[in-house]
Amino acid sequence: MERKSRIIEGYGILLTDGICVILSYLLALLLRYGSLSGADHKDTYVLVCVWILLFTVLYDTMVGSGRSFLRRGYYVEAKAVAKHITGLVIFLGCSLFVFKEAENFSRLVYGYYILLEALFMFCAHVLLKKYLRAHYRADRSRTKVMVITDAASAGKILPLLLSDTEYDCEISAAAIWDRDMRGQSVEGIPVVADGGSVIDAARTMPIDEVFLHLPEISKAALRRLVMDLEAMGLSCHYHIDVAELDMQAQGIGEFAGFTVVTYAIHPMDNRRGMIKRLMDIAGGLAGLFITALLYPFVALAIKLDSPGPVIFSQPRIGKNGRRFQIYKFRSMYLDAEERKKELEERNEIQGLMFKIEDDPRVTRVGKFLRKTSIDELPQFFNILKGDMSLVGTRPPTVDEFERYTPYYRRRLCMTPGLTGLWQVSGRSNIDNFDDVVKYDLHYIDHWSLSLDIKILLQTIVVVLFGKGAK
Repeated sequence: MERKSRIIEGYGILLTDGICVILSYLLALLLRYGSLSGADHKDTYVLVCVWILLFTVLYDTMVGSGRSFLRRGYYVEAKAVAKHITGLVIFLGCSLFVFKEAENFSRLVYGYYILLEALFMFCAHVLLKKYLRAHYRADRSRTKVMVITDAASAGKILPLLLSDTEYDCEISAAAIWDRDMRGQSVEGIPVVADGGSVIDAARTMPIDEVFLHLPEISKAALRRLVMDLEAMGLSCHYHIDVAELDMQAQGIGEFAGFTVVTYAIHPMDNRRGMIKRLMDIAGGLAGLFITALLYPFVALAIKLDSPGPVIFSQPRIGKNGRRFQIYKFRSMYLDAEERKKELEERNEIQGLMFKIEDDPRVTRVGKFLRKTSIDELPQFFNILKGDMSLVGTRPPTVDEFERYTPYYRRRLCMTPGLTGLWQVSGRSNIDNFDDVVKYDLHYIDHWSLSLDIKILLQTIVVVLFGKGAK
């Protein structure tokens, strides 16, 4: 499965190079003629620009300009740009000759363009590297990997992984299968579990993927380990002989320089995942605009109704165990968390969720905000940050998460959402947390962009007809 980082880098380079082509070409025309309309044979100049864009797309796609992009230094990057420009010079010269357009195309424009394109492309690539490296340093943007290995191999495997992992990967924890080394570290990586406690550790930690190097493990133990990790929605990469594991693999690939077999339950296609993220950004911007329009009126109503802040924030658990602060318009009194313990006996939900009808902790304004779902509007900021999505699973509280079983944890293998399948499937009538989990897992297992759009449309209907949260 192609890593998301490579897709981001590939499209990022393609977009950057396309912008450089257009800017360099327009500036070359301005330098030569003083204006964009001053050149003769305008059709030729438009045609040449199309040729250059076509060459750029083909070169970046077929030659692979993104290969080792973030690892290339200034000198290597300059060589890569020089190769690109050399190919462009040859292609453009041949095209002008074959199509007999050379006499209609200014040599000065040609020279200006080549020099500007080389300068702009090199500078743009350097800036893109800086941005992507900063982006991958952010906790929510990195793929967190747990390494499970034995004591004899740890000192050899971990240095190799650390030296060759992609920029978007973080080796965040290690488990030593055959020895209890908890509390220690190997190559700076904390050891959090042994063979007997690795599932519990993975269940409660922010982990996206697992890398295994266990050459001495039995087939039966390996199969149990794989199934337990998959049950939590974690992708597993094996640098071991699993030819007789008798499980369906996603394919053979490379992870940090090692040849691995990858197993995962319904992995998200990264390209469709990028489209989902673009939808989230567009929806987040639109939602924040609506929130800004309503904020003065909502803030005044909250302040007049009860003392306390307008915005309520609470730590929640996001994708694969990441913690983040969720934001809402405050709909409860300030002592709501303390009074929750007194109301536990009235909980109408079996399991890990808490909900009661006519909750005395909810203010008068809060009842209206919840009925109309206006209290959820500040979460568009969480969506824009990337902590949440427009559509996803329900983000649990920290207390709920700490009591999760491996089966429950799999609902966290996708980014939590502002709305989701269980919210539009009669959420007011759900009285068992297991039903919420079933809806979330059904959404994960059948996810598609069309399903997201369908849920968004159903959410609008639910809110408009007053079927929001109680």
